[in-house]
Amino acid sequence: MPRAIIIDSKGGQYDVDVEVGQNLMEAATDQGIDGIIGECGGVMSCATCHVYVDPEWFDKLPPVGDIEESMLDVARDPQDNSRLSCQIEMTDELDGLIVRLPVSQF
Repeated sequence: MPRAIIIDSKGGQYDVDVEVGQNLMEAATDQGIDGIIGECGGVMSCATCHVYVDPEWFDKLPPVGDIEESMLDVARDPQDNSRLSCQIEMTDELDGLIVRLPVSQF
């Protein structure tokens, strides 16, 4: 099972097992990771699952779609490596994926 590493804004690290085909937001909320809220349940209407993907992993993800890009515009402190974790579907190739959480989702 692939594993993602989630680093919170204070440097705390969480290793999260994510089933192939499951998105990162679902896995994080299922495992009680603070900082990923996923208020809308993954339908890209809230941006409360915003993460910063480490540069070494960013180009391994599918491109940002138009709707995700629109939602990232309303996320707090978006950066060039911002993604919505509900749109990161885990694969075996993403084993070891590193993402960082913003200070706040609001």
